[in-house]
Amino acid sequence: MFFIDQVILLAAVLILLGIISSKLSARLGLPVLVLFLIVGMLAGEDGPGGILFDNAEAAHSLGTLALALILFDGGLQTPFKAIKLVWKPASALATFGVLITGAITGYAAAYILDISLLHGMLLGAIVGSTDAAAVFSLLRNAGIHLTGKLKATLEIESASNDPMAIFLTIGLLEILVNDMTPGTGLLVMFLSQMGLGIAVGLAVGWISVRLINRIQLVAAGLYPVLVAACGLLSFGITANIGGSGFLAVFITGVVIGNSRFVFQRSTFLFHDGLAWLSQITMFVVLGLLITPTSLLDVWLEGLIIAFVLIFIARPLAVMPILALFGFNLREMTLVSWVGLRGSVPIILAIFPLIFGLPGAALIFNVVFFVVLISATLQGSSLAWMARKLKLTLPPPVTPAATLEITALGDVDADIVEYTLGSSSRAVGSRISQLALPESTVMAMISRSNNIITPRGSTLLQAEDQLFIVLKPATRAFVDSVFSGKKVEAENILPAQELRVKGTTQVIDITHSYGIDITEDPQETLEQVIKTKHIGQPTDNTVLELGNVKLYVREMVNQRIITVGILVNEKQVKAGIK
Repeated sequence: MFFIDQVILLAAVLILLGIISSKLSARLGLPVLVLFLIVGMLAGEDGPGGILFDNAEAAHSLGTLALALILFDGGLQTPFKAIKLVWKPASALATFGVLITGAITGYAAAYILDISLLHGMLLGAIVGSTDAAAVFSLLRNAGIHLTGKLKATLEIESASNDPMAIFLTIGLLEILVNDMTPGTGLLVMFLSQMGLGIAVGLAVGWISVRLINRIQLVAAGLYPVLVAACGLLSFGITANIGGSGFLAVFITGVVIGNSRFVFQRSTFLFHDGLAWLSQITMFVVLGLLITPTSLLDVWLEGLIIAFVLIFIARPLAVMPILALFGFNLREMTLVSWVGLRGSVPIILAIFPLIFGLPGAALIFNVVFFVVLISATLQGSSLAWMARKLKLTLPPPVTPAATLEITALGDVDADIVEYTLGSSSRAVGSRISQLALPESTVMAMISRSNNIITPRGSTLLQAEDQLFIVLKPATRAFVDSVFSGKKVEAENILPAQELRVKGTTQVIDITHSYGIDITEDPQETLEQVIKTKHIGQPTDNTVLELGNVKLYVREMVNQRIITVGILVNEKQVKAGIK
């Protein structure tokens, strides 16, 4: 048997154990990263597995690659509107928040561990950033739903604060190991990390979208691989010219994920699986790297430092910053609590080992213990904390899947599957009452293993699976039709014209979109226009009713076939009644 055969078998077993352990996450109330770390520790030299692994450089290399793929997947799933909504508070947390957290924790660590202030500050810098892999997986798999503002703040902060932590860690190591004098050199390093990361990330993302859409590959399965290569290219270029590869790969993911490109859905599924594989591999390997018995020597000190980080440093860093941006006390409390530490601090804790810093082993062991405490305590209590603070929302009615039309060339259309929840306002309505946008077609209904042919008179029920053919530009309107009955702050219609049939009744527009047209609810839009407009309507006739404008977009003889609806306000909340 060759050595590589043994490695493949071992890797397969560890990955399978990691995947199986993820099934226990919800039952045990532990974040999956903790279970992956435990699998690695059990497989290590102190556990039943007995695997001896102490190659810090290999663990750092593998962890860096895995984290890049995780951040890239996070970027692919982050909408531009989320970044626009919270980029100011998130960027402040990612810079000043990390600095304040690291400084307070570092000062406490120097006193608790009886080490120099610089060594303490190094430890504080290492644990100063929240972990994107932990936050992404926890928010998306914890079964809780937060407002768009809160969720976006947590995700954008965790994805963008790594450059600050890396800058502080490398800078302090240069001072400690190479006697570098603090000054302009550190400032230049910081600016290059952030500036180059943003610039290269945007440039590679823009070029990648055009490459993906223009290139004709021989196999559809190559497109997700091409997208992954573009993300790694962004990381590699940036890291090799002195910038933050982590920031660059995340921004590249955001640019690609918010663009329309071929085989988009299959690409997202591929990278979601790749991100999970990266998480499992990274945490298991980091678990292998630690010697569990060594944690017993620092458990008390690590526990006190974790207490300072969670209950003192993080709140003191977060609350003043978020208060400046209008967050209330409950929101600030939750953001303070969701300061999970994960793979990034452990990977950064490997740096002192690679640099050969005296006392590096102590720093690594303490950081690992702090991460375990943070992930276990904060991760397992996130859902409970969000409910106690009354910040949770009912589950949104979102598509279970998006099926791409790929056999019809460049057709600009998607087939989207919706599963109606009991709170969906479409439940109890007939298809003819849904006021779906023009060119939107309900192709099929699946109900209790039966296929129902959609007709105007068909009454929709909870748990119905609907297959809708739509144009991507109308997606937000269709989502509104099938969303919940309760108003949600982030559930808003796009500032664009909605086109529906002229025979659509006023009451159906109000019920489906929350657009209040102050006329007889039983009248059709055609009747409203003909009644209110002076003279015979023609194509492009405009009728203004309060803050709503109705446009005649298509006529056949004297009949109004298509009506455009535009609300004067930039955005209108959806979800009335």
